[in-house]
Amino acid sequence: MIRLPLAITSACMASLLVVATAASAQTSPAAPSAATPEAGRLHGADQAFIADATRAVSTQRDAARIATSRSTDREVKAFAERVSNDNAKLSEALRAASPRGVDVPKNDPDTALLASINNLRGAEFDKTYIEQVALAGEQKAISAFQAEIASGRDEQLKDVAKKGLPTVQEHYAMAQELAKRKHLHAAAQ
Repeated sequence: MIRLPLAITSACMASLLVVATAASAQTSPAAPSAATPEAGRLHGADQAFIADATRAVSTQRDAARIATSRSTDREVKAFAERVSNDNAKLSEALRAASPRGVDVPKNDPDTALLASINNLRGAEFDKTYIEQVALAGEQKAISAFQAEIASGRDEQLKDVAKKGLPTVQEHYAMAQELAKRKHLHAAAQ
């Protein structure tokens, strides 16, 4: 067995540590960039769909939860429960279809809209919820899903849009009927 002086042994160990650190530093940046090119290759229409659809679906879902506790109208509550359940499924489908490395917010609602209805009660709540959330909000969601179908390039996201659009359109039709029954002139939109 060869015995080396302590200084040489220490120098060798330090050199090995430097080489290992350098090798680790070279491979570490490659791992994040493996996800980054995926996100970077995502077409603008697909990125817009993820942002717009997530916001619309989250807002509808969260507003529906508020409606179940603030509304005194059983029809409004039934509509809200349906929207909440359906939009939870749409949100999951959107996250599942998003390309790896693309961040999809779990919950990204329009907080200003939610704040505007949060303290309302009874008939005032119902009117505002139907007009601002059910009708106008569903129109935004329809636009986001239609834009993805027309311009999106990611097949999985387009598939989610194609499968989700009938649900969103059904919500809008239900909202129009609800507005009509409540004698709101916003039903003509």
